[in-house]
Amino acid sequence: MPADGEGGLREKRKAIISSDAFFEAILEAVDEGIHAVNLEGITVFYNEAAARLEGVAREEVLGKHLLSVFPSLTHETSTLLRVLASGEPIVDQQQTYTNFRGKQITTINTTLPIRAGGRLVGAVEISKDITHIKRLAERINDLEARLRSGAGSRQVPLSTTCYGLDDLKGESQAIEKVRRLILRAAAHDAPVFVSGETGTGKEIVVQAIHRASRRREAPFIAQNCAALPATLLDSILFGTVKGAFTGAEERPGLFELADGGTLFLDEITSMQPELQAKLLRVLEEGKIRRLGDSRERAVNVRVMAATNITPEEALEKGLLRPDLFYRLNVLSIWIPPLRERQEDIPLLVQHFGQEFAERLGQHFQAISPAVLVQFSRYPWPGNVRELKHTLEGALSLMEGDVLELAHLPDRIRNYQPEKKATVVQPGLAGANFRRVLQGMEEEILRQVLAETGGNLSEAARRLGLPRQTLQYRLKKIKGGS
Repeated sequence: MPADGEGGLREKRKAIISSDAFFEAILEAVDEGIHAVNLEGITVFYNEAAARLEGVAREEVLGKHLLSVFPSLTHETSTLLRVLASGEPIVDQQQTYTNFRGKQITTINTTLPIRAGGRLVGAVEISKDITHIKRLAERINDLEARLRSGAGSRQVPLSTTCYGLDDLKGESQAIEKVRRLILRAAAHDAPVFVSGETGTGKEIVVQAIHRASRRREAPFIAQNCAALPATLLDSILFGTVKGAFTGAEERPGLFELADGGTLFLDEITSMQPELQAKLLRVLEEGKIRRLGDSRERAVNVRVMAATNITPEEALEKGLLRPDLFYRLNVLSIWIPPLRERQEDIPLLVQHFGQEFAERLGQHFQAISPAVLVQFSRYPWPGNVRELKHTLEGALSLMEGDVLELAHLPDRIRNYQPEKKATVVQPGLAGANFRRVLQGMEEEILRQVLAETGGNLSEAARRLGLPRQTLQYRLKKIKGGS
């Protein structure tokens, strides 16, 4: 019996060792840096990702006190040591510090206490490196600040718009409505909420409003809210004062840099709820407070925001605070997807075709009717942006003066919309397929034109085709091709 008991104990010890190795392998596999210390602040676990992130070797950290490896930190500024002191977690804390080699690192940390049997035994930190993103964002901010300050006491206007009302191409009623809304929005200073699928042209609309407004000579600054972690976005928008967090410097945020002009917040539904609450206060009070500062600064900034889903969907999914939405949605503009304004496709094709042909040094003369037909069938999930890039690629392959189906990418050339079941009339099965289709097409077009009294616009509407496409098809039939 004792022998069996000892054997069982050995098996349990093996299982524990195996389990520890298993969990250590998991921690080594993750991309985030993981750093664990005991109650004395001595490192007991440090994965390879943390070593890469902080620019040190694992053996230089393991078994050593935290402050000996990262001398720029103190008991007050180290998130790990603060958690050891308080026993409370710290979530999503931005931290900038220097290792013993002098390398500066900026991370977003979540630091958690480790307890065993109800007692605090250490702390573990999960870190994400944002050094490169932070430096890039701050360089952009610094450049904008220098551009604004200019030489001496003169202030240089910082308007980075490159689009105006003429860049919104199309003749459909939907686009005409968007143009009217742009001019209406330009006449006021109220916030604007723009929504539309990816690639519909939201930034064109926002820039066009700024260019047509009385703020046209003032700064226009755009920030994608999905491009930065929440804590970094907070400091970029509102600025920082020295000591706001470890490594923080005196720096203005985008609200201050955009003073007198427009701040465009793209993909605002990616912004964290806490940051949305801060944005709401700025909109209501016209004042901002830098991170770590007690002083409020007045700013005169028009805010425009955009999202690639409908406002209703954003509210339903909890991606946008209702109070912020109602404050932003003073003026609302919805940009319809390309599939809902197919009549604009020929004009867009002609515009982008000429633009790319000139750039490529080609002579662009015509578009095959088959291309326009296929363009009208394709749903364009990437909208105008996808159409633009499609034409750029097609024209680079084009030989001659006419854009043909063969020049299109496979996903568009081979696209077939869902078809309803059709009944083949007796006697047609053995006929020449191409001739039968041409005859059916001619008969359908003549019948619809007869019903509409020759009205091409009404006929195109009934057929679900752009008017220009219908004209091409009629010319082809008359030409006998």
